[in-house]
Amino acid sequence: MAEDLLRSPLHDRHVALGAKFAEFGGWSMPLEYSSGVVKEHTAVRSSVGIFDVSHLGKAMVSGPGAADFVNRTLTNDLRKIGPGQAQYTLCCDDATGGVVDDLIVYYRDDEHVLLVPNAANTAEVVRRMAAEAPEGVTIVDHHRDYVVLAVQGTRSDEVLSAVGLPVGHDYMSFTEAEFEGVGVVVCRTGYTGERGYELIAANSVAEALWDALLAAGAPYDMLACGLGARDTLRTEMGYPLHGHELSLDITPNEARVGWAVGWKKDAFWGRDVLLAEKEAGSRRTLRGLVATGRAIPRPHMMVSLTHDVMLGEITSGTFSPTLKKGIGLALLPSDIHPEAEVGVDVRGRREIFQLVKPPFVDTSVRES
Repeated sequence: MAEDLLRSPLHDRHVALGAKFAEFGGWSMPLEYSSGVVKEHTAVRSSVGIFDVSHLGKAMVSGPGAADFVNRTLTNDLRKIGPGQAQYTLCCDDATGGVVDDLIVYYRDDEHVLLVPNAANTAEVVRRMAAEAPEGVTIVDHHRDYVVLAVQGTRSDEVLSAVGLPVGHDYMSFTEAEFEGVGVVVCRTGYTGERGYELIAANSVAEALWDALLAAGAPYDMLACGLGARDTLRTEMGYPLHGHELSLDITPNEARVGWAVGWKKDAFWGRDVLLAEKEAGSRRTLRGLVATGRAIPRPHMMVSLTHDVMLGEITSGTFSPTLKKGIGLALLPSDIHPEAEVGVDVRGRREIFQLVKPPFVDTSVRES
């Protein structure tokens, strides 16, 4: 029931902007606004957009040895970064190597590490970590205490500067600033492939911060963007979404996110099984697909090599507003030629797609 869903502290602002809402990870979040998904997507690629992603989890791991504990559990090597930097990592099941969740960690110092998991998986990540935490290390779930905003696009620096927030720091690094006397974490990251920032602030300034950012973005035609545009943008980049390209049944090796695994570390959940799989070679691999015609792939559509040789199924599929073509991701046998032509069953019709290596578009995510 809609009344049982959690709401962002900005829910009323979204209603006023004509948002259409959808359930996502137990939250009622904007799917799109009156401008529509394509215009919102295009605003981010060409100028700037703003997303409310307050449904994302927020959990603080703190205490003596907190960073070492996180490093012993999550896949990536936290010692490759330092205080003031963020890192993409994975929480894997120790027995199977499947992905419980993918998340961003904010390394504040050796005794304070902020975890930002996905909405639906926050409780499970916190449960697993709390069960393994050594004495003196605590994990506190702040899921509903903070607003999270993503300002994404080539003009994002100008928008943040106009409201007095710091910009220009390195990709995957963060600074701690203030807005109206309240602390704001400003991190140079995002889920769109464009230059941008994610802001974490107490709910008390959520509406004022949202209003100020929208006003600052008006000269650049900034649009409020919903989860529909967030999905088309991340699919163009080939970024995985948990529940689609990542799950307890899909390993980091299969999803091609082995770069987020610290293979030389002595310990992390799933290490032994993932190392064995890496050495043997995974039987399936995530591939990108681009339509040669006008077809648009959707999740669970079957992919075939010939009419009677099935390969797998689409994990994510959409219309690419940038390419003006259907694009998708699929888990397919690892031995298939990386540029093969395959068929996708689109409503009973076999449509031809070309395999490609994502990302599907060139973007500015790492520009200095």
